[in-house]
Amino acid sequence: MGTRKMVVVATALVFAWSAVMAAMGHAAVLVPLAPVLGLTVQQVVRALRPQTEPATGQGLAPAPDERDGAL
Repeated sequence: MGTRKMVVVATALVFAWSAVMAAMGHAAVLVPLAPVLGLTVQQVVRALRPQTEPATGQGLAPAPDERDGAL
């Protein structure tokens, strides 16, 4: 099983567990976990999204500056 599939399966299991806990009436358990679940989703989505542009400073040519005499 690939890494992406494992991450998706793990995330799905966490949400399934949360849904079961909520259905059973354990809202007091879910309240402190809500921010953690939200952060987990954000990080998983960011990790699975392909990067379409280079990160800051990677592979970019420096821009000429007026003080360098280039206009």
